[in-house]
Amino acid sequence: MKALECFHCGEPADGEPPITLELDGRIRHFCCQGCKAVCETIHGEGLTGFYDIRTEPAVTPRQLSSSELDRIRELDHPLVQQAFVSPVKGGEEAQLLIGGITCAACIWLLENHIKKQPGVLSFSVNHTTQRARLVWAQDQSRLSDLLIAIHELGYTARPYQPDEAEQALRSEHRSMLIRLVLAGIGSFQSMMLAFPLYFEMVNDLSPEFVSFFRWFSLLIATPVVFYSARPFFSNAWRDLQTHHLTMDVPVAIAIGLAYAASAWVTAFGGEEVYFESVCMFTFFLLLGRYIEVQARFRAGLTGNALAGFQPSVATRVQGEHIEVVPAHAVKPGDVIRVRPGETLPVDGEIVHGQSTLNEAALTGEYLPETRSPGDTVHAGCINGENPLDVRVVKAGSQTRLSGIMRVLDRVQAEKPPVALMADRIAGKFVARVLVLAPVVWFGWWLAGADNAFDITLSVLVVTCPCALSLATPTAITAATVKLRRLGFLPTRGHTLESMNTVDTVIFDKTGTLTRGELSLVALKVLGDLDEPACLKLAAGLEQHSEHPIARVFHNQPSAAVEQVKNHLGGGLSGTLGNQRLYIGHKDFVASSVSLPAPVSPDYNGMEIWLASDSEWLACFCLDDQPRPDAASAIHALQGLGIRTLLLSGDRSDHVSQVARELGIEEAIGQASPEQKLDILNKLTREGRNIMMVGDGLNDLPSMAGAGISVAMGSAADLTQLHADAVLLNGQLAQLVEALKTSLLTRRVIRQNLAWALVYNVCALPLAAAGMVPPWLAAIGMSVSSLVVVLNALRLGAQSRGPKNQINPAVGAQVVS
Repeated sequence: MKALECFHCGEPADGEPPITLELDGRIRHFCCQGCKAVCETIHGEGLTGFYDIRTEPAVTPRQLSSSELDRIRELDHPLVQQAFVSPVKGGEEAQLLIGGITCAACIWLLENHIKKQPGVLSFSVNHTTQRARLVWAQDQSRLSDLLIAIHELGYTARPYQPDEAEQALRSEHRSMLIRLVLAGIGSFQSMMLAFPLYFEMVNDLSPEFVSFFRWFSLLIATPVVFYSARPFFSNAWRDLQTHHLTMDVPVAIAIGLAYAASAWVTAFGGEEVYFESVCMFTFFLLLGRYIEVQARFRAGLTGNALAGFQPSVATRVQGEHIEVVPAHAVKPGDVIRVRPGETLPVDGEIVHGQSTLNEAALTGEYLPETRSPGDTVHAGCINGENPLDVRVVKAGSQTRLSGIMRVLDRVQAEKPPVALMADRIAGKFVARVLVLAPVVWFGWWLAGADNAFDITLSVLVVTCPCALSLATPTAITAATVKLRRLGFLPTRGHTLESMNTVDTVIFDKTGTLTRGELSLVALKVLGDLDEPACLKLAAGLEQHSEHPIARVFHNQPSAAVEQVKNHLGGGLSGTLGNQRLYIGHKDFVASSVSLPAPVSPDYNGMEIWLASDSEWLACFCLDDQPRPDAASAIHALQGLGIRTLLLSGDRSDHVSQVARELGIEEAIGQASPEQKLDILNKLTREGRNIMMVGDGLNDLPSMAGAGISVAMGSAADLTQLHADAVLLNGQLAQLVEALKTSLLTRRVIRQNLAWALVYNVCALPLAAAGMVPPWLAAIGMSVSSLVVVLNALRLGAQSRGPKNQINPAVGAQVVS
């Protein structure tokens, strides 16, 4: 018999008793009361078309806890709304980030449901970015009520607050695109006018008609020069002021001279104009620059990266008075209250309350630690079950989290040797081009040639570093597109170029080599019930908790356990019928039942015990398991002669155990972020070229200190933001493919540079000899650039990786 599926979300609907609802004469089954409630809401509002047009199952709704409701209600505070709400005609506008969207039907449902709420003037969701624009009247509805209405459908909503870096990146991307399009249009139009004259396709044109063509070309080329090519001129002026020559200097000189000479000929008469060369020259150069900007824009630099680790407000406690204040206004000695689910904004000492804290931001540990009055806590930690009053010891830039960020900034400010060498080569190349051009002009002027200017311009154009400037970015972009299909996304221009020197790969453990979450690895039945029955009882208890241990059982069929009580640091108790049940650590369960404790099984993991008033029922073994492809990836790297190390902040012997399972000979545990960086610096001094793979905020300093840093796709936004690459699908086997692709990329870059060199060596004597007119020099430059681009595109045609790999489904849905 086919298992029943939830009508709303598609999950198994095997609860006891069954949860059903009659709709249009048919009985529909649901996995939980939440899905049933959402379906009733959709049906009651006449939005049942959602179930007809959806292409993916809906998300399972989750009931908001009281602490989560309190955090949403905080968004009604005017101080908080200053960051993401702005006044508009008729109401207020908020930018929101929506989570849980699976298909276009979700957007249809959200927009129609929210528009029916009181006070909503407009609500729209962008499917690509999953950002929403909400306009509402504050006198008719509170913002928190509207956000709760979104959550009740099973989706999530939070303020969207782009930072300055993202806004600058978007502005740069938009401006570059406009400049590129304008230059492309100018190139097309000017070539239409110029080519018939060059190749004598049109005969017997009157001087007046030729003059008209030239004035029209001047009209087309002027916006290209003064708008599209403006960055070249501003960069060249900056370079001349700082005495640091880059390729923008000869580019600006060539464009400026060609345009000025053409404008002079147009106004006062002469032989040749070069407007089509100017437009084409500008277009191809901008195309190379745009490729680089587009790669950075699509890398996913979002303004949400800092949101989870740097709260903007804090709740200050002064006797019986509680007020919400900006986080930067908190001073040492103040007492702040941190509710469940909130992130600590300061370093301090607990003065009241007991709770568990997720300290992964600092230690990398995925399991929360219990903290009591007198314990020290740090900014970036996330509070668990109960509210805490914390006396501030360090705030703002003095916190440990800020210290980690300062280490990161210091390391990133140091230029790698490869970048310094490239700067030196570019400077020497440009200097020689600038010396060569006036020498050629002076020589022809002494010889009495009438076309000395034309020859000099041809030399500048034909030796333009366009092919050189495109050689590296086009190859890297082609390889990046290939790797994105595989789920490996480079986010820096130097990543693939630098990866070919890697001889040492250092892995973090939790979330990198392992899944980063607990899973059930063994179950030993101790009583009369079988395994499925014990799992149902455990799931019935644990579904009332959001602890990481409880999440292991959330997807299991559950029994209808009632009167569930959470015992902090111990476990859970509840009632099923007349039977009292207990689940948790062995000491807690043993203290709750009057039965002798059984002998612990020989498990290498965390033991969770289940018992009733009358007997011990089961022992569950939970552990953080290695990723399925971790061992094969390690062996493949070692087969390439690459040294592998495991470097973790884990305080258990799990580090050495995982290393043994995966075949890693070198493993170091209990390492703080500073110690990790020291170890990397030591290896670097030994001459090792390092790639660091991690997923936690605590890995940031060491990742920044490595030659190449790779963040897992499950890593925090901030970690991905500062990494050189992101492993989107979490498949470690793609690291091997990425390293192979980097070698191919280096080969293509060398071929491109060699071609550019051969082209310049051959074309330069011909141009200096007066055998290449400026228009032909522009065509030669364009053909040279085209050869470079076509050669780089071969990278995308290489094999897509190992045959035994799991085909990732994320290549087309990376960042927007």
